[in-house]
Amino acid sequence: MEKKKVAEWLAQGSVVIPKLLLNHYKRLGLNEGELVLLLHMQSFLEEGVTFPTPAELAEKMTVPAAECMEMMRRLLQKGMVAIEEHTDERGVRSEKYTLEPLWEQLVHHLYVQEVKNGQSVQQEEEESLYTIFEQEFGRPLSPFECETLAMWIDQDGHEPAIIKAALREAVLSGKLNFRYIDRILFEWKKNGIRTIEQAHDYGKKFRKPKPSARPAKQATGEFKQTIPFFNWLDP
Repeated sequence: MEKKKVAEWLAQGSVVIPKLLLNHYKRLGLNEGELVLLLHMQSFLEEGVTFPTPAELAEKMTVPAAECMEMMRRLLQKGMVAIEEHTDERGVRSEKYTLEPLWEQLVHHLYVQEVKNGQSVQQEEEESLYTIFEQEFGRPLSPFECETLAMWIDQDGHEPAIIKAALREAVLSGKLNFRYIDRILFEWKKNGIRTIEQAHDYGKKFRKPKPSARPAKQATGEFKQTIPFFNWLDP
């Protein structure tokens, strides 16, 4: 094989096929024939042929021109391809195809999928939150308590992780009730507490042991160890 021939082949360039399009064309409502037609259109556009005819497309494919025309009609109806009008400096009007709607639909599809995935993760976190509360309370939550949990998330905008941290704070303080947890969340939100780290540091400063003149003695002579406690319900 002559090196010159190989060089000519390489000089023809290549068509870049986005992997995202290969992975998601089915979800966009495209079949294999329409996908290949779009790739040939992309190739024509890169070569400067802005308005390839069905006959020119059929020469690249295994289907007749009439079928290429039908596929093109469907792509236009689906909003995957658009026709733009162009007027040059001499005032001559012409038309050209653009695949920009295809890329816009692909980006929109990926965005919607990302939102759905985020909602699915949040739903799992919320379901886990209900389970954790029931485990800590040792019983099923009442309808009022379930409504309160939903209010913390939907109306107050607390992340499930922050609510779990408030639950832990209530457990450490020995005040396992919804009124106490609600007060903790209120104080945190008022003071701009938005992350687990901030909540941990904010709670830790209230649990620091205060120095006393003389430690309390038990009857056995041992010093009694006390756990610092902050009552979030105090004004």
